[in-house]
Amino acid sequence: MNHIIALMKKEFLQLRRDPRLIGFILMAPVVLMILFGLALKLEPENVKMAYVDKDGSMFSELIKTNIWSEGYFQLYEVESEQAIIREIRDGHARAGLFIDGDFSEKLVDNRQPTVRMYVDGTMPSLATAMDNNKGSITDDKVSGQMYFLDPDADNITIAPEPFLLDVEVLFNPDKRETWFFLPGVIGILIMQIALILTGTAIVREKENNTLEQIIVSPISKVEFIFGKILPYIFIAFIDFYFILMIGWLLFDLPFPTSHFLLFALALVYVSGLIALGLVISTVSQTQQQAIFLSIFILIPSILLSGFIFPIEAMPTYIQPVSYMLPFTYFIEIIRGLLIKGNDFAVLASDFAALAGFAIVFIAITIIRFRKTLG
Repeated sequence: MNHIIALMKKEFLQLRRDPRLIGFILMAPVVLMILFGLALKLEPENVKMAYVDKDGSMFSELIKTNIWSEGYFQLYEVESEQAIIREIRDGHARAGLFIDGDFSEKLVDNRQPTVRMYVDGTMPSLATAMDNNKGSITDDKVSGQMYFLDPDADNITIAPEPFLLDVEVLFNPDKRETWFFLPGVIGILIMQIALILTGTAIVREKENNTLEQIIVSPISKVEFIFGKILPYIFIAFIDFYFILMIGWLLFDLPFPTSHFLLFALALVYVSGLIALGLVISTVSQTQQQAIFLSIFILIPSILLSGFIFPIEAMPTYIQPVSYMLPFTYFIEIIRGLLIKGNDFAVLASDFAALAGFAIVFIAITIIRFRKTLG
């Protein structure tokens, strides 16, 4: 028992000598708890919806007003039904509403016109919320006001269900859960491997006292950084395709619109993560610190990137955090390639953002690394 107590004292003393680690232990949960408490909602809010109202009547206006008042969607008008689908495909909207020009005419004849609603099938929380709440769009607040008053005739009351709502899930019509989640899971697994492997790379050299041997060698700091980056890029790159192959073989994931773009995505995403891992390694004094920092990046990436919840549904003061995460852009690209069928023109800005992250992280690593023990 005395030996156990002595070892416990030793561990606490080591922790006390590592103030950064103590800071991570205390502060990281606080920051993450605040972020998640503010950002995470099971019911999406303020999601962008493109709409076309060819009828332009007071009755179609009732539908739009009710949708807006429910708080789920922010509506904006486009020119056609094809434009609605294009807006969702390009990621500008997450849902769409189409009201045909004969809506009022069919209401008058009690023929139950159909209102079409489109939902982005790559967003699991949005598709689920629409299943649970589509009845609110046709509730009594709307249908109860759809009647006519004619001073020369009896009132004509519209049917108990004056119109029908047809919800179409785009890009994943069967709402297959594997198509929802697996493209993002690939990115998460690669992130975990890349950050933890490279996050401890330079720290491990320090702890094993091998950094001194590198310092007295003729290698430059740029050569040292690239010598550290390239092996892990190769490993993570192979891992990316290995995990993706499992998705194709076991879970019937769709094939990409362009294998070249998929290759480019793997290269730029992996390079950025490996470089970020080395940034973590240069600011950490111990492997424990590096692992804590890696987890601190990994968890927000999962929950704030749009992987599960639409970014537009998060509070505006949280959304900038989402766009500071490389995983946010990876999600848009891989869903665009595998599920939506997007081409490079649509995904160019996301590719540019990922490439920018890789360049910045490599530059920071080179600047921070000093060919000196200090």
